[in-house]
Amino acid sequence: MATDLIRYDLLVQDALRSVVRRVLADTARTGLPGDHHFNIAFKTQAPGVVVPATIRARFPDEMSIILQHEFWDLSVGQDAFEVSLNFSRRPERLTIPFDAITGFTDPSVPFGFKLEPRISEEKPAVQAVPAATSETRHGAGTRPAAKPEAKPEPERPANAAQKASGDAPDREAGAPGAAKVVSIDAFRKK
Repeated sequence: MATDLIRYDLLVQDALRSVVRRVLADTARTGLPGDHHFNIAFKTQAPGVVVPATIRARFPDEMSIILQHEFWDLSVGQDAFEVSLNFSRRPERLTIPFDAITGFTDPSVPFGFKLEPRISEEKPAVQAVPAATSETRHGAGTRPAAKPEAKPEPERPANAAQKASGDAPDREAGAPGAAKVVSIDAFRKK
């Protein structure tokens, strides 16, 4: 078998991350269109992830957020996005690098995919932020729309078929009765 010197798997991962970046940038600019909403899973210990210490303690490895009804101040950069969400009725600010994302679904369509987080060899510095005050709760010109996921997603084999929720926004990716989402590992030659 030939060796993949081009690393198509990494090119596809980069392309999928740019899909997330573009969709979030459009959402930050114009709001969520129609019934679209996003479930974004990410590694909480990845470099550059900034979450409050209480949330990191609840989700020490991975967590999912849903951008739908209660989110504010969504801003999208080249390498990461920032968003304010309510956790237990408290507004908190998160910074999530695109390299930390492990999954993205839009259950309204349904559409989704899994990603391998791109984590460097060095151990990430723990970054936590203090709880936000009520003064930072609302941003000018942004449309509220997200709800944090209550449970971390269970670990699954990277090459197994994945599912994305299609009927309940509060359900995790992998819910029964959902659309099929396949990891890019399923397309690799064995």
